[in-house]
Amino acid sequence: MAHEVVADMAANVWKVLVSEGANVEAGETLVILESMKMEIPIDADVAGLVTSVGVEEGGSVQEGDVIAVIAVVE
Repeated sequence: MAHEVVADMAANVWKVLVSEGANVEAGETLVILESMKMEIPIDADVAGLVTSVGVEEGGSVQEGDVIAVIAVVE
């Protein structure tokens, strides 16, 4: 089962902390966004394998954009 991690606001992508193929735990920070000079960590909601990362450092996201897809480990 795949789980999409999405942006909850428009922001700039400041730092990408994971790459495709990484194993992550629930609560682990995947990406740090920047909006209005505030850093906003985006954490994994579930544990699993990162199958895709949809953002790049220096890019931007809009509300609802997919940041990463995690294959859930049961």
